[in-house]
Parts: sequence; structure tokens; C-alpha cells
Amino acid sequence: MDLKILGMNVLVALSQLVLFLLVAPLVTGWARRVKAFMQNRRGPSLWQPYFNLTKQLRKEVVVSENTSWIFRFTPYIVFTATLAIGLLIPIYTSFVPLGFIGDVIAIIYLLALARFFMALAGLDAASAFGGLGSSREMSLAAIIEPAMILAIFTVAVTAGSTSLSTIAEKMSDKLNGWDLLAPSHLFAFIGLFIVALAETGRIPVDNPATHLELTMIHEAMILEYSGRYLALIEWAASMKLLLFLTLLANIFFPWGIAASEQPTFDGVALGLGIYLLKILILTTLVAFVECTTAKLRLFRVPDLLTVSFVLSLIALVLYFILGGGASHALL
Repeated sequence: MDLKILGMNVLVALSQLVLFLLVAPLVTGWARRVKAFMQNRRGPSLWQPYFNLTKQLRKEVVVSENTSWIFRFTPYIVFTATLAIGLLIPIYTSFVPLGFIGDVIAIIYLLALARFFMALAGLDAASAFGGLGSSREMSLAAIIEPAMILAIFTVAVTAGSTSLSTIAEKMSDKLNGWDLLAPSHLFAFIGLFIVALAETGRIPVDNPATHLELTMIHEAMILEYSGRYLALIEWAASMKLLLFLTLLANIFFPWGIAASEQPTFDGVALGLGIYLLKILILTTLVAFVECTTAKLRLFRVPDLLTVSFVLSLIALVLYFILGGGASHALL
């Protein structure tokens, strides 16, 4: 039985790796299709992100003579760090392939590592736009990271663990008590959703489809990249979007996640189907927010992120005040 469970876990780990790599561009394509539909446009093909990645991987890399090893290594570091995070979170089972490495704290540090090297690469190219984007990115990160920590820790204290595998299992057990509708979890979900929009460069914080000097943040740091370097960064950006959608889906709505102790083929298949449905709904929600919200001025973005921080802080305080029990749920 132990060997059977071990074999199933290895199979789940490999499938999770492949799924995270292949589904991420599809999520980006679906978000663009939904936005085009809401704006009465034909829009790009659902498979356009795959075509773009293939084209960029075939192109020649052009590197400025002013750059150092930081510029060349950053795409690989960002891609590897993002992929590692994808193996640190439960997707359709509570089994976490790299769970022995760390928990929520490790995820936050890996995100910070990728952000740090992206900012360095923007400065390393010695261009005005790169320095502009790096400065803006690090300024907003000072608000984004605390808000993300508080939002996730609100759920962590409910589960009594910072392990995402344990959080998914414990929160799944609380479904019958309606604890997921407690005020603390609703506030935490909204706070983390705003963080997800900011971290992935979506409207109203940023717009990945434009290169306007007055508004761009992420795009300013990668203007000097081309070829396979740009492909790795764009691929990592798609994985980052899928990463945050997975956190929102499996931490706050852990329906259908298969148990890791005795995984079965039927349980894994059901968990995968429910997971894809949740990602589809959340991606549509992100696209809806982008279509119904105006791009904020740069100096108004910290106000929105402060709202996210305050909501996450209120969520954590409410948990301790109300006790996080189902008797205080909003029904």
C-alpha cells in the first residue's frame, strides 16, 4: 500500500509539473478572449500565447553591451522560482511535491527573489525605462508583500498551520460548518484578490497590453529583453497568474481537492476537473474586473494596495475577535 501511495504521489507530482507549465499560457489566452468578448472585439485566438512563446523561442537574442551576467541569468531565475512555487502549492490534490522544502513563507520569499532579480535586470540594462519600472516595482512591493502575508496568515491561523497542504485539507473539512463564509475569510479573499491583480500586472494596477511611459511597471523592466529571454519571462508571468488563481481557489474554496494519504484515480480526476472549473471562473472574474475598471493613475495605485493591506489586517483581527467560528459566519 505504501508503494502504491508513493507511486501515485510521484505521478501526481509529474502531472502537476506538466499541468502548471502547459495550462498557464491557456489561462492568459482565456483572459484575453473574455476581455475581447466583453469589449465586442474579435480578439486573439485562445492559443495565441502558445504561438507567441514558440515565435520568441525561435528568435535571436539581442543583448545590450551595457548588461552584465544579471541580465542574462534573470529570465532563468524568474522562470525557475515561479515554477518552484507551482510545486509548493496543492492543485487538485492536497499533496505538495516540494512540501519538504517549505510552506507559505517559502512562497513569499521565492516571489521576492524573482522580483528582486527583475528589478536588478531593469537597472542593469542602463535604460531610463528599466530604472523607472524597477523603482515603481519595488515601491509597490513594500505594500503588496505585507498584504499578501496577512491575507494568507488569516487562513493559516484557522487551519493551525502554514503548510498549504494542511490548510487545504483543514479548510475542506470546514465546508459543512460554513466557516468559509466567515467575515475574516471574505475580507482576506478580497485582500488577496487585489494583491493578485497587482502582482500579475492587471488593470487597475497595470496593463500588460500597453507600453505607456506614464503607467507601465512590469513592461518597463522587460523592454530590453528579446528572444528566448523574453519567452521565459512571459511564460513565468502566465504561471504567476495561474499561481495566484490557484491560491485563491484552493485556500478559500478548497472544494474537490483529493486527499494525499490514499489518493485514487477517481479522486484525482474529480479534483482536476473541479480545479480547472474554479480556475476558469476566477480567470473570468479577473477579466470582468479589467473590463469594468479604469486604469488608475500611478500615484493612486498605492491607495488601492493600502486598501488591500487594511482588508487583510481587518480579516486577521476579526478572526481573533470573533474566534473564527461558524456562529459568526455571514449567511
